[in-house]
Amino acid sequence: MEAFRQHVFICMQEKGEGVTACPRSGSLHVLQALQKGLCAQNLDDDVQVTTCGCLGLCDDGPIMIVYPEGIWYRKIKAEDVPEIVTSLRSGQAVSRLVWSDPPAMHAQSKEHRDRYRTMVKARDEAGILPDDLYEMIRAYMPSRTVLTALELDVFTAIADGASAEHVAGKIHADPRATEMLLNALMSLRLLEKTDGIFLNSAASARFFCEGSRDNARPGLLHTAHIWHRWSGLTESVRKGAPVPRKENEEDFVPAFIAAMDRNARERAGEVVKSVGTSGINRMLDLGGGSGAYSIAFARALPQIRSEIMDLGDVVTLTQEYIKKAGLADRVTTRVGDMLRDPLGENYDLILVSAICHMFSPEENRELFRRAYKALAPKGQIVVQDFILEPSKTAPRAAVLFSLNMLVGTEAGSSYSEPEYAEWLRNAGFTDVRRVRLPGPSGLMIGVRA
Repeated sequence: MEAFRQHVFICMQEKGEGVTACPRSGSLHVLQALQKGLCAQNLDDDVQVTTCGCLGLCDDGPIMIVYPEGIWYRKIKAEDVPEIVTSLRSGQAVSRLVWSDPPAMHAQSKEHRDRYRTMVKARDEAGILPDDLYEMIRAYMPSRTVLTALELDVFTAIADGASAEHVAGKIHADPRATEMLLNALMSLRLLEKTDGIFLNSAASARFFCEGSRDNARPGLLHTAHIWHRWSGLTESVRKGAPVPRKENEEDFVPAFIAAMDRNARERAGEVVKSVGTSGINRMLDLGGGSGAYSIAFARALPQIRSEIMDLGDVVTLTQEYIKKAGLADRVTTRVGDMLRDPLGENYDLILVSAICHMFSPEENRELFRRAYKALAPKGQIVVQDFILEPSKTAPRAAVLFSLNMLVGTEAGSSYSEPEYAEWLRNAGFTDVRRVRLPGPSGLMIGVRA
């Protein structure tokens, strides 16, 4: 306990419906208020706040413990936090909140433990589906709720606060159904509700509202589009191909590129760092989408010239992203099909990011052969994608993404490190290696001899 002057533990153990738990008593609001209060009092370097599992005293939650003093607080509310923050500085406990009856605490905790064990045993003997499996199966419900809210732009309609009827009018929806949706969003902690008025949570206002600097809605609409494809997964597994469906390309492509831009901007710095900047003057960015990686390399390398090759309906959008970045003089675009049209020659770097999963193994082999010819001697190919372990059962994000390709492409998939390595070596590349990055995807790099 010496790393920090004090350690504060707050119970955040979620439990099944109808079961008393600290989060249902407001521990999240207590946690948020405490973190904010500690920062305001410049105590966040002295006091470490940690969330923990059940302490067995749920009926008196939210529960908070302060060490090394060993102070137990119970039934805390967010409005109590300023006093607690002051006490952390002064060393004097907030007596009205302190629970200092060890025998009663021990008895209640033991009773809770025994009751829980009895319940688990009874459920198991009755063959009842475990909660974690049940929640996994029903996970589509909260997901679909949020996606519908994003499609209808509910969070923007709520703005600084609105009734269900007002929101329904703005999104052109049924008032009764709108209120049901808003109530569901509140249960997911994406909204708050006071006297019939709905308010955006801090996270919703930041990430889902038009006008916010961090508005992620345009890219998240791509996930809404994917939802409809995933509804055909059963038939896709039977047939081995996506279920034909009509999609509005005017909506699909901008949302797709916005989603890819969000992902790329998050990872571009790590990619540049991993690839390095030595000897790179000319770059070809195949299927570069929003141009986020070319933009990142251009900002890191004043001498670099990058060309983005993508399809016609994408390039128009790409040019807007480049213009916004102020790099139109060093990052250019070209309409083309990377599997059929000439790629060019004498590039120092060819980046293939989030592309290979859309292609079949043979198409990737052909792409790597074409890239090899387009590189200058000692030039590098950098493939960024979901990379499976040899068993193809991990990591989970890459495994699930294979199904996304099943429902969305004719022959795409996530591929393993051995597969990428073989394709690259067969194309002529040497020094083939994998670079692991934080997050779901990694790099495969090869050098032209």
